[in-house]
Amino acid sequence: MTDTAARYLYLVRHGEAATEESGLTEKGRRQAVLLGQRLREIPFTAVHHGPLPRAEQTARLIGDQLQNVPLRVSEVAGDYVPYVPLRNELPTEFADPFLRFLSGTTEEEQEHGATLARQALEMFTGAVNGEKDRHELVVTHNFLVAWLVRDAMHAPYWRWLGLNHGNAALTVIRYAPARPASVLVLNSMRHLPPELRWTGFSPDDHV
Repeated sequence: MTDTAARYLYLVRHGEAATEESGLTEKGRRQAVLLGQRLREIPFTAVHHGPLPRAEQTARLIGDQLQNVPLRVSEVAGDYVPYVPLRNELPTEFADPFLRFLSGTTEEEQEHGATLARQALEMFTGAVNGEKDRHELVVTHNFLVAWLVRDAMHAPYWRWLGLNHGNAALTVIRYAPARPASVLVLNSMRHLPPELRWTGFSPDDHV
């Protein structure tokens, strides 16, 4: 059956996490609430989130600002490496730093991450069947946001590397019938005051 309606996929990296990875910092909680307020008029069908505390807490705080939108935990929205390239896939000048970055990923983690990455494309991308457009929010981690943006741009598999997103920043991708995906919003932080922006980036990357 031909898809007849657009999917609007809202992607969010979790709020700033505590160093012990137990959940969010106070900044992270404020970021999540402000993002929820920005999104409160969107007719979401669901909020999907990863199982780790920082994603679960971010989703819950966002959900508190929405009207009766179900929260759905999913390993597919979790924290994993979606794809590990071979050296010959990478530009020569970037191969060494990228491969060093990924060197701690075990074979088992690589296989599991690749499986989840394929499932994420099946679960979250593409137009939908029906009379109404669908709006879905995924509260996740930097790697999955990067993987889905890469896919929307039809970039090589390795190109999720180097795509970074701020805590509680918003990215929106539209999947319309019979049209290529469009990245409508990327890494937007306009809902955050200056002191809450750019967490999750090194100081050199702040603009």
